[in-house]
Amino acid sequence: MSDINSMIVEPLKRFAKDSAYLVKKCSKPDFKEFTKIAKATGIGFLIMGFVGFFVKIIHIPINNIIVGGMGGDGSQ
Repeated sequence: MSDINSMIVEPLKRFAKDSAYLVKKCSKPDFKEFTKIAKATGIGFLIMGFVGFFVKIIHIPINNIIVGGMGGDGSQ
C-alpha cells in the first residue's frame, strides 16, 4: 500500500500544491501589458498568415509543373 501511495498519491498532492501556488502568484495584467500582448499576438497572426499565403502561392505553380498542367477535370 505504501508503494501505491508513493507512486500515485504523493505526486498528485505535490501537483495540487504547486498548482495552488502558481494560481496565487498569478496576477491580472494591466491595460498597458494587455495591449502589448495583444499587439504581439496580432503581429504573429499576420506573419503566419503571410507565410502561409506565400507558401500556397509558390506551391500552386510547382504542383502544376509536377502534375503536368492538368485542368480541374483531368483533361489537358
